[in-house]
Amino acid sequence: MGVRGENAPKIAAMQTPSPSASLLDAPEMAARIASRLPAFTRAEWLDVTGSTNADMLARVREGQGASQPWLRGTYRQDSGRGRAGRVWTNHAGDALMFSCAFDVPLPLAKLPALSPISGIAACEALRAHAGAAAPSLRMKWPNDLQFGDGKLAGILVETARAPGEATPVVVMGIGINLREAARLSAELGREIADWTQVRGGSPATGDTLATLVADVARAWQEAVVQYARQGYVPFISRHAQVDALAGREVNVIEDGRVLFSGLAQGTDGDGRLLVDAGQGRVPISVGEISVRAR
Repeated sequence: MGVRGENAPKIAAMQTPSPSASLLDAPEMAARIASRLPAFTRAEWLDVTGSTNADMLARVREGQGASQPWLRGTYRQDSGRGRAGRVWTNHAGDALMFSCAFDVPLPLAKLPALSPISGIAACEALRAHAGAAAPSLRMKWPNDLQFGDGKLAGILVETARAPGEATPVVVMGIGINLREAARLSAELGREIADWTQVRGGSPATGDTLATLVADVARAWQEAVVQYARQGYVPFISRHAQVDALAGREVNVIEDGRVLFSGLAQGTDGDGRLLVDAGQGRVPISVGEISVRAR
């Protein structure tokens, strides 16, 4: 499948033998994603890289490439990163990993809300592909995506500045588990979910995955534009529709220590989690949140 039109995004791919018969090879994956994202100036797909977020951040800091938005994805990462600097790797074909870079004309104080916004938008996009299982797809603040109580996807939002530019570029990266949830759950000692479970045991095909990537990327782009124009307030109700913590007892954790516990009650106008600890609602902007065992 080719890309037509003067404004079609540039396509780049690193090709090695396809990691799975159900996956498109890297050039074809890049082409199909690009054809679905005409507003993106660059769409790339690799069989392997260190970290798509790190690749994007380096490109921004070095002043490379055309204006954003960009997309860079891979079937395998050798040094992927999560929140709090956690490093992880995966086997080819077990996950979809991609990052998008966006110009965001906002002051630094407004950037933290992009973390829950990225989760809300991605969850909504995935729900559109989940069929009857859609209501079980939810977001655990700030932006983990869950299927039931199992982690389906993790999102990392980072920023960088191009040389001589005052406005930051925001990089949103996601890793979506495609398979091997049972093995990962056993290895990690916590519940993990995958897209095959969401789809009732049916693995996704290559073209379906290209559409999935493009739809999440487009949802992110639209959410960034809306936030820049209207702030976080429109996302309060959207978060409520996908909130995995609503009405649940949670622990607020920092540096491995429980600071306090309370009832999760949605987000405020700045995207902060609200936790009622018994003496009013406390807004949480940093730290980890865990659901209290009953």
